Amino acid sequence: MTASTGLKRLGIAIAAVVLASFTALGAMALLIPVDMVRDSTKAEIRNVTGLDLVLRGDVVVSLFPTGSVSFSDVALGDRAKPVLAADRLTARLRFLPLFAGRIEIADVSLVRPHINVTFDRDSHSNWAGLIDGLARAVGPKANRPVNATSFTEIRITEGTISLDDAARGIKENFRNVELALAWPSISKSFAATGHVVWHDEPIESSVTLTDFAAALAGDRSGLKVRLSGAPVKFAFEGNWSAKPTLKIEGTLAADTPSLRDTLRWVGVRPPSGGGLGRFALKAKTSVSGGTIALSTVNVELDGNVAEGVLAFASDGRQTLQGTLAAEELDLTPYVSTVRLLTNNDRDWNRVPLAVDGLNSIDLDLRLSAARITLARAKLGRTAIAANLRGGKLLLTIGESQAFGGVLKGSMALSPSDAGAEFNAQLQFTDVDLEKCLGEIFQVRRLDGRGDIAVALDSSGNSVLGMTRGLNGTANLTGRQGSLVGWNVEQLLRRLERRPLSGTANFRNGRTPYEKFAADFKIVDGIATVEHVSLEGSKVRLGLAGSASIPARDFDLHGVAALASTSADAPPAFELPFVVQGPWDDPILLPDTQSLLARSPVASPLLNAVRNRYTRDTVRSAIERLTGGAVSPPAGAMTAAPKP
Repeated sequence: MTASTGLKRLGIAIAAVVLASFTALGAMALLIPVDMVRDSTKAEIRNVTGLDLVLRGDVVVSLFPTGSVSFSDVALGDRAKPVLAADRLTARLRFLPLFAGRIEIADVSLVRPHINVTFDRDSHSNWAGLIDGLARAVGPKANRPVNATSFTEIRITEGTISLDDAARGIKENFRNVELALAWPSISKSFAATGHVVWHDEPIESSVTLTDFAAALAGDRSGLKVRLSGAPVKFAFEGNWSAKPTLKIEGTLAADTPSLRDTLRWVGVRPPSGGGLGRFALKAKTSVSGGTIALSTVNVELDGNVAEGVLAFASDGRQTLQGTLAAEELDLTPYVSTVRLLTNNDRDWNRVPLAVDGLNSIDLDLRLSAARITLARAKLGRTAIAANLRGGKLLLTIGESQAFGGVLKGSMALSPSDAGAEFNAQLQFTDVDLEKCLGEIFQVRRLDGRGDIAVALDSSGNSVLGMTRGLNGTANLTGRQGSLVGWNVEQLLRRLERRPLSGTANFRNGRTPYEKFAADFKIVDGIATVEHVSLEGSKVRLGLAGSASIPARDFDLHGVAALASTSADAPPAFELPFVVQGPWDDPILLPDTQSLLARSPVASPLLNAVRNRYTRDTVRSAIERLTGGAVSPPAGAMTAAPKP
């Protein structure tokens, strides 16, 4: 007998065995009662899960060529409001036990199940009784034969999960649920892998319990969670227990390309403005009740990295508390969309303010940094407390190394009927006046070292509206600096020698001072000068009048004087003047009448015009020269006609 003949005979024998097996299985399919298969399958499901199925539809039994039992319209729990209802439940049977006439399930699949999970106001779940039954079925004291086998997988296809938490006011729906539940048989672990769609975003998910029976009983069990999708990636590894209350401990990591988009995705309205982009978080986590405590936090937001502790509470309103420290912070993204001025840097911004996003969460955060960048301003070591409650944001600056000095104070912003309400209490001590006034108040006319104190409040729907309703006080003192844009000493000395020489060449340069003081009172956007004085070694200056904050212009008048060599002597030369025009480019105009009075050429003519007897003679001469009548000068007295 050749080798090929032996192989041919072996193939025929194997084919005969397979054919006999299929013939026996087909015959068995005709001999096994359908009711027995249905009841055995139902009993097996109850034996493994501890859950009673409510069968409300047809049953289809197929034993050839593969064994399966399919139940249509099944439910768990109350008939009127079941915790789970599925269009179809299919149990796939193991092949070999069928030869011995036994029904053993290999796996179970649920098609289009609808799973309802509810919590009442006392946090009691509608799944509590079913979970107790499941715990008894898979627990160490389960009443099952030692050598009994059970199915190890449940698959969910096209499912929906509805979550309703009355205590926290949460209602959510998870659609297109595709999950594979690895049911424990020999090992103690449980795993669920697959994906769900939440808020129109597919999320790949994986959940693992190292001790399923302990977890069902509420005892301590290892827990691993992985979520991955376009909005966010999330990972947790640790332990959890439910007795006496929910407690979770472990390590959490999360990151998202846009925190702003993620907040919108989960249903939280983010604050208006810029920033809230790339976000990453890693921390040790402890969850107890409705509070999440994060320690050894390492958080990154918009390129800023900080460390500290955080706590999040969801009882009632959502609240975030914590303390963070950073080496360097760039806060420019968060104020980049809040423009005080228009693109031409000459007018206040008219764009409506949006502060309604402050109502979504409460905040109590303490932040410290070695260096802070805020647009063009550079701050040194700074400690800030941010408190957001009921839509009102309060920023308290404990101390900041700002503009070469120290900044302390507070600022508050909240929604109002007018749009937004703002108030500030700020104290700048020994700061660089040129940088401070330029960056904060958009005024670039003073340098030196000094102190600034402001107390302001206003309301409006835009920056321009805020300036129109601004009220408060402002005080400034300067030391060893200069008035930028005018050389008052040079101007006065030239006008002292040549009163009618003009002032066009003196709108540049600087006027040094040793002391500068200014006090303002602001009412409805008009800053009234209560006191302004400049004292230098060669020039002294005093001002009065007002400045319009909405229009950004001056209407001031004052007196400038050349200081005398002796403290007791009168000024060597003094001149009244006015300052009018926009803040960025005001016009300084000396008093014309004073200059005419000091001019050797114009003074006799001015005296002649003031004298009643010589005035008529001068006018008559002018009329003869011009051939017409000349109107008297404004303010001059006209002689009464002779009878």
